[in-house]
Amino acid sequence: MENKKLYELKSRASQLKPVINIGKSGINEAVIEELKNYIKRNRLVKVKVLKTAVGDENIDDIASRLAAETKSELVEIRGRSVTLYR
Repeated sequence: MENKKLYELKSRASQLKPVINIGKSGINEAVIEELKNYIKRNRLVKVKVLKTAVGDENIDDIASRLAAETKSELVEIRGRSVTLYR
């Protein structure tokens, strides 16, 4: 992704509130399907990963897994918030 587009997406993402929370049940099929449907409609989504979901994994691994399973691009990781774009 080119820098100009990435900058624009980060700017738009700063205005978004997380629409999906990943909790202690972690990343499961229901979460992935919900993410896919939301990305299909809105293209840009912010996901909040709660402390209980992290466990042994770090936030980078979780973000990469979400991007791979939803066939989207990782825009930004800020704290425990992950922004994805397709």
